[in-house]
Amino acid sequence: MKRVRCATYEGVDAKVVDVESTLTKGLPSFSIVGMASTAITESKERVKSALLSNDFSFPPKRITFLLAPSELAKSGSQFDLSMAVLILLHDSAEDFYEWFVFGELGLDGSVKENIQLYPLILSLANQGLISKAIVPYESLQKLSKIPNVSFYGVKTLNEAVDILKNQENHQPSIAQSEIAYPFYELTGEKYYYVKEYEEDFIDVKGQEVAKRAALIAAAGFHNIIFEGSPGCGKSMIASRLRYILPPMTASEILDVAKLEVLEGYEPTFKPRRSFTNPHHSSTSASIFGGGSHKAKIGEVGLANNGILFFDELPHFSKGVLESLREPMQDGKIRISRVNSKVEYPAKFLFVGAMNPCPCGNLLDSHKECRCSDLEIQRYKNRLSDPFLDRIDLNVVMQNVNAEDKPSFSSKEMHKMVVEAHIFAKQRGQESLNAVMKDNEIQKYCPMDEEAKNTLEMAITRFGLSFRSIKKVQKVARTIADLEKSQIISQKHILEAISYRRR
Repeated sequence: MKRVRCATYEGVDAKVVDVESTLTKGLPSFSIVGMASTAITESKERVKSALLSNDFSFPPKRITFLLAPSELAKSGSQFDLSMAVLILLHDSAEDFYEWFVFGELGLDGSVKENIQLYPLILSLANQGLISKAIVPYESLQKLSKIPNVSFYGVKTLNEAVDILKNQENHQPSIAQSEIAYPFYELTGEKYYYVKEYEEDFIDVKGQEVAKRAALIAAAGFHNIIFEGSPGCGKSMIASRLRYILPPMTASEILDVAKLEVLEGYEPTFKPRRSFTNPHHSSTSASIFGGGSHKAKIGEVGLANNGILFFDELPHFSKGVLESLREPMQDGKIRISRVNSKVEYPAKFLFVGAMNPCPCGNLLDSHKECRCSDLEIQRYKNRLSDPFLDRIDLNVVMQNVNAEDKPSFSSKEMHKMVVEAHIFAKQRGQESLNAVMKDNEIQKYCPMDEEAKNTLEMAITRFGLSFRSIKKVQKVARTIADLEKSQIISQKHILEAISYRRR
């Protein structure tokens, strides 16, 4: 028996698959067992043709392949190359189990790229399960971004066989390439950023309170809701927020690239966080992921390490809004079906935009609101208190005036966010402020006496929940970081409280 390793998907994570082969005496046959999909069973014809068109003889034996573990459903054409090399090397005395072999075979024996290959290998690398692999040559440029893995690129089946026969004579095809963007290094970790602002805050005139809140939300990754009249700039600010978010680590950049591939896009490896904007008519399955047989990732999972923007927030269904509470709190989402149970990371910055009433004119000083008190109350009641308790910043937008002027540009705001990020990292803090654990709040959120007294008064006056108290402390920590203050003072607490929903 000979074996190599390959992989398949289970949700968004890759699972290692042992490809085992036996060639025994008996009537010639070719069978694949182990819950293989149609794409894998079709590989029998591709493998036969690839061998015969390259002057190899197809063994007149009973050929059996086992894809283990047998209870795991496998899919994808990346198993072609591993099965072909095992047939050709069945008489070899060497063991190839330490090798991962990926590639789809053409009928002429050429090795082709598989669109699933990059996220598959990235997931294995993030789990520390892969050290060296034979891959299609045309995939090398993308795969070289993945750290700690040696890649051997091959164009044909013959080249793959030669590498496994003469392992000591072959070196990895190319060295690992660095991410080609500016970075700074703190405590041994590199943080990458990009100074490109396709949409600029300089275009937003007035709305100083909302821009200040957007700056705080970006610096600490705090959930935020903008409330205001139609056309006052809610969506403008939300769309520009992604350009001033904190720098990214290499692993975060690779994760974003993996999600881009899963969405069918070519990965850019740019240190820019994702931005997803589902429509309010979207189904729950499209937002959270799902599927009756094979769970797929949804908009919430695609927003991991980035922004999830809900425009016209109250128009989303009650079920969607209430289901959003779990990932907002835990940073992950679980999909349970009869056939599968999958858990996705979902650490996102939630941004919501809403009108103050159904007609939108309640806060407008120039237009009359056409809504009754009952209609306004029903509109507000679409958002439950448990949902709103998970929002860090609530902003009421100002009226638009002809005298409004632009103030800060995205470049200036991004610089402030980066400086606050460096300030937080220098004190030893690992996570962003919005996702600090209770022990981290105790350690990194020291307050002076006036700040403590002010917070105690706010707890009594506004009846803050435990979650709200922690969120006030986290927002105050971000405000202090923007001012480069180690101690949270009274003014920081007061500003943080001003953003709480009354």
